[in-house]
Amino acid sequence: MSSAPRRLRAIVWELILPVVLFVGWWGWSSASTSMYFAPLPKILSAFVHTWLGAGFNENVVPSLRNFIVGFLLGSFIGIITGVAIGRVRWLRWLFGPITEYLRALPAPAMLPFFILILGIGAQMQIGIIIFGVVFVVLLNAVDGARSIEPTLDDVCTVYRIPLRYRIMRVILPAATPQIIAGLRTGLSLAIVLMVVSEMVAATRGIGFFTLQAQQNFDFVNMWSGMLLLALIGVLVNLLFVWLIERPMLFWQRGVSGTDR
Repeated sequence: MSSAPRRLRAIVWELILPVVLFVGWWGWSSASTSMYFAPLPKILSAFVHTWLGAGFNENVVPSLRNFIVGFLLGSFIGIITGVAIGRVRWLRWLFGPITEYLRALPAPAMLPFFILILGIGAQMQIGIIIFGVVFVVLLNAVDGARSIEPTLDDVCTVYRIPLRYRIMRVILPAATPQIIAGLRTGLSLAIVLMVVSEMVAATRGIGFFTLQAQQNFDFVNMWSGMLLLALIGVLVNLLFVWLIERPMLFWQRGVSGTDR
């Protein structure tokens, strides 16, 4: 009975700081005459005009398309490869050193290589996002697959459970918490790489537009682009939590006794 009021209180507390910051930003910037820090009402007006008009199809749609495709492909490759490496010892021996080396490379540092082999365009942006997401998800999938209780493996062996059922009913469910953690980290990294790749080598996109606005001293549109990126990050995270994390880890909240 107290669950609903508790959730309501949690939502209220979560909204207090953003509302205070928004009101403070509005009040602090309303009298600003600096070209670098435009009044918030002016930024919001530019936001509506730029991103809810022609700029949506021209810049927002390509960015989101590259982000979604890159994240999904990187996640799929990372999960499949990570579970395989985590469960097969000789694969760990073979790919372990390479994986450790590549994961230590900052993904933005690979941009020149991806530009060289894929050119400037959507394929390069998707490629760098895949590269960044793969290793974050892969390492978590490896840890999840290796953390399965040996007793479960013994039971599967004794009852001669086929490999496909063992993967779907035992390995993946047991590794899900670590995989979800990797996916959530990869989600943030995918947004970062989407923006960086557009700023370095692109002719359209949110990152490209924001950088062009800064270089042209159009600081109002620069701030509107940064505001849009922040909103995308928040919305993507909320969608991930509500559509993927909570449905797949509902049992974990019950075990831990929390209702977040």
